[in-house]
Amino acid sequence: MDKVKIGITIGDMNGIGPEVIIKALAGNPATQHIIPIIYGSSKLMAYHKNIVKSVDFSFSSIGDAKNAYRNKANVLNCWNEDVNIELGEITEQGGKFAHISLDRATQDAKEGLIDAIVTAPIHKKAMQLAGFQYPGHTEFLTEKFGTKNSLMMMVSDTLKVALVTNHEPLFELKEKITLDRIKTKLKLLNRTLRQDFGIEKPTMAILGINPHAGDDGAIGKEEEQLVRPVIIEAKKNGILAMGPYPADGFFGSSKFKKVDGILAMYHDQGLIPFKTLSFGQGVNYTAGLPVVRTSPDHGTAYDLAGRNMADPGSMRSAINLAIDLVRNKKLHKEIHANPLKKREEKILSGPQ
Repeated sequence: MDKVKIGITIGDMNGIGPEVIIKALAGNPATQHIIPIIYGSSKLMAYHKNIVKSVDFSFSSIGDAKNAYRNKANVLNCWNEDVNIELGEITEQGGKFAHISLDRATQDAKEGLIDAIVTAPIHKKAMQLAGFQYPGHTEFLTEKFGTKNSLMMMVSDTLKVALVTNHEPLFELKEKITLDRIKTKLKLLNRTLRQDFGIEKPTMAILGINPHAGDDGAIGKEEEQLVRPVIIEAKKNGILAMGPYPADGFFGSSKFKKVDGILAMYHDQGLIPFKTLSFGQGVNYTAGLPVVRTSPDHGTAYDLAGRNMADPGSMRSAINLAIDLVRNKKLHKEIHANPLKKREEKILSGPQ
């Protein structure tokens, strides 16, 4: 089986990104199936390697993804100048070089030189200091790949939560949560569960907007005006969508275990329960792009930077999920192009 080329951005050099990259690659059996390319600089990675002394990790320096070594980690040098590393600090340089790393990996992905991008955490304030004009990775990549719509998803072994809105301020949500947007995101979630995760007929739960999902109109009519029409139309088109559910009761009663995917209306509604249930092993996935992009579910963790205490579990999960998604997408494309292969797959899988 061909090795998957995974491009890994360093994120904020003053945070734990480089540390968890090193630990995740050094202690991950799945790395034998990939060609890892870290977008940063050899000097920077050597600096962080000296912090993680107990880990057996080596790399080769390259200047181009085309020249990546197949059987070892590669560090693609995106800059040559010396950088001033200030562990645990929000700095313009931290944002600047995180942006350079992300830009180069994105360009290589657009040119087909890598199969997936795994992004280490950035700090939004540091990125703003460096002139980065996007709320986060998701919005940057959506624009750079010319994608009309993308879907922010949080993924673990037992939970898949997608968002109607991403990083919008709370007081702007009234204008952002629309019937058309809910409909678009639901279709994207359905397609993603089928094509990327191999779930042939996914069931999806949609959360409400208001407390108690409006309580039959007593606490708001948005569920009746914006959510139910989407669910009714989806069912007419063969999409298995249910709801709207009050978020607190839905997660509190463990109903989340009975569906394949969940569509939350806004950031904290979906991410607070997700991180409560899956923190440290969850993955942020940007669905709807022409390339796979995953990321760990944590931030820069400045308080841990340079202390060799960061847990690489979520970064490891992000790398592993990227491998699976690249292969799933390729398989789905092959099956779609060859319907006979789909019949053979069903016959070989036996009775359901």
